[in-house]
Amino acid sequence: MNGNGLEGQGQDVSSTDQAIRLLREHSLSSLVERELERQIISGEIASGSKLNETDIAEELGVSRGPVREALRALEQVGLVYNEKNRGVFVRQISIEEADQIYEVRAALDGLIGKLAAERILPEQIKRLKEIIHEMKASGVKNDPYAYFPLNIAFHETLANATNNKSLIANYKRITNELTLYRRETLVKNAANIQISTVDHEAIVDAVERGDANLAEKLLYEHVIESRNRFHQIME
Repeated sequence: MNGNGLEGQGQDVSSTDQAIRLLREHSLSSLVERELERQIISGEIASGSKLNETDIAEELGVSRGPVREALRALEQVGLVYNEKNRGVFVRQISIEEADQIYEVRAALDGLIGKLAAERILPEQIKRLKEIIHEMKASGVKNDPYAYFPLNIAFHETLANATNNKSLIANYKRITNELTLYRRETLVKNAANIQISTVDHEAIVDAVERGDANLAEKLLYEHVIESRNRFHQIME
């Protein structure tokens, strides 16, 4: 009996060690994913760049396993793609593809505005107003690099306010695919920062008042106007 008990105890310890190892690797892969996402969105890693597992692992001080998992996750959200026999690359889309994605994003943003106006929580309204305050500061400084992550945070907060996981996941993928062009549009015409901030203020006002139709309209038009600015920059 004692032998069986010790054997069972050994199996429990082994299972626990394995569970801890898996948890640690999962946590590490999430951290690696967030760091790579930050570098791609900020432009530190350029579109079209090849991502080498070994180099990333050495840079971040982790094993290749978490890096591999992080790259798979980034592929699922549309930031990278895996080309057979060549490796993993940061996503780079054509102007024609970007134009089509903007149309889809406009529709999704409209839906987000409508649902957010119906479901948003007070703390989310507070967060949106805090972001707008920071946006105004970056507008005064004419700093597109400070503004860009704030813009992402603003729209992600609105998306989260819908409390619709499927919508949030699809929206994140769409916006990730447009990251390169959204950043370029801001950097090449920083004067648009203040115009965009005014749009955001009107959107928050409509959402806070629960005006679903107006919030839907404002967000749809906001994205279409962003697409128009994108065309002006590209031309």
